This record gives sequence, C-alpha cells and structure tokens, in this order.
Amino acid sequence: MPVTSSVENESAVTAGLQHISGLEALNLLKAGAALVDVRPDYELNRLFDVDEVLYCPYDEIRNHVMDLPSDQVLIIADAVGLRSKEVAGFLMETGFTKIYNLAGGIVDWDRGGYPVTTDKTRMMTGSCMCMLRNRHKKP
Repeated sequence: MPVTSSVENESAVTAGLQHISGLEALNLLKAGAALVDVRPDYELNRLFDVDEVLYCPYDEIRNHVMDLPSDQVLIIADAVGLRSKEVAGFLMETGFTKIYNLAGGIVDWDRGGYPVTTDKTRMMTGSCMCMLRNRHKKP
C-alpha cells in the first residue's frame, strides 16, 4: 500500500524502509493500520491515543515477532524514531512487507498535535535514574 504525501519530501525511504510523518501515520491508522509501540515500560507515561496500539518493548520483539499480524500495515514507533527504525528493519528482514517507521516517534507526534494521552500512574519522579519511582500510586 503506497503512502502518498501532499508535502514534498514528507516521507523518506532508507534501505527499503519507509519513514513516515505523524500525518501519514494518522491516515494509515484511520485506514486500519496498527501502531506497534516498542518503547520500554518505563517510557510509557505519554501514550499514543489511537484505536489499535500493540505494545512490545524493542528488546522483546524477537520473542514476539510471531504475535504480530503479518497481513496488516504496521507502524513501528518509539520515543524519537531510533529504536523503532531498528525494529522495523528487523521485521522487514523476517518477511514483514507492510512496515513503516514513525519518524520522530511520540515526541514529534505530540509536537504535531496528534492524539496522545497521559497515564499518570506511570509518571516517574526522582533526582536521578537510580532513584526513579512512580509519582502516583495505581488505584
């Protein structure tokens, strides 16, 4: 399924992997694509607020590759688009053909004004990484 863009050079193709903008991703999601969020659990306080999100941390994707729908368009996303690029490349190597990488991840998605939600039970606080703890208790 080719992605068309109304803005010149909005999407870029690198080694067969197509990097798409938030707008392109949103249009694909409205057409039935699924977003695969590969961020680790501790990064999941800001969430994509779309109909179909599958969560699988990037370091566990090899163990769960068979759980992903191979017949559906998949948009791979993370915080800024780096780990998702690696995961998308791996999925393409394993035979997935309908794979896109969300350029800029949730950071650019949020900046672009696309739908996000906040899970306050996952918000972290602490003066350094070794002291991080949940800010709010789960109900």
